[in-house]
Amino acid sequence: MLAFLSKAPPKHQITRIKRVVFILCFMPFFRLIFLGIRDDLTANPIEFIERSTGFWALFMLLTTLSLTPIRLLAGRVWQLQLRRMFGLFTFFYACLHVVIYTWLDFSFDWSEITKDIIKHPRILVGFAAFVMLVPLAATSNNAAIKCLREKWKKLHQLVYLIAVLGVVHFLWLVKLDIREPLFFCGVLAIFLGIRIYFHHYKQR
Repeated sequence: MLAFLSKAPPKHQITRIKRVVFILCFMPFFRLIFLGIRDDLTANPIEFIERSTGFWALFMLLTTLSLTPIRLLAGRVWQLQLRRMFGLFTFFYACLHVVIYTWLDFSFDWSEITKDIIKHPRILVGFAAFVMLVPLAATSNNAAIKCLREKWKKLHQLVYLIAVLGVVHFLWLVKLDIREPLFFCGVLAIFLGIRIYFHHYKQR
């Protein structure tokens, strides 16, 4: 806890934090495995796994986006060292989400998958977000940063559009209780608002 109250925790504390965060990020995945072993994935296991992996992909994405507002508001920078980890876990859960959809829902029948994507805007929006997430994950390494330089920053600004599409996908997917997607929408709006404020008004 003291590490979070400090602006610059020692390296060994940051290493410990990274290990704890890594384990915590895997917990939703381990939970699904545990529920699967116990045959406790509700009456509709495919939908349950799809919703769960999609939820955590969006959660990890918004957690990634929270790190810069923390820097802007609190002046802390050490938490930015967790950004790559959260970003890759976003991609990990997004991949699980897509694999479950293409495999368990459609048995890799790409003609039917294409029809479903075209027919349902919520699927099209979610698929577009995933496609844009792929190059971000592929370039989340030091070699890509050195190679792309300024282009790397421009490429990774896609994360904001991906987040918007992810929230819209979630909102359109839920038919009855929309409290969770609205919560994500509100959180994203706050994060974007903070960045816009500091970018445009604090510079004046």
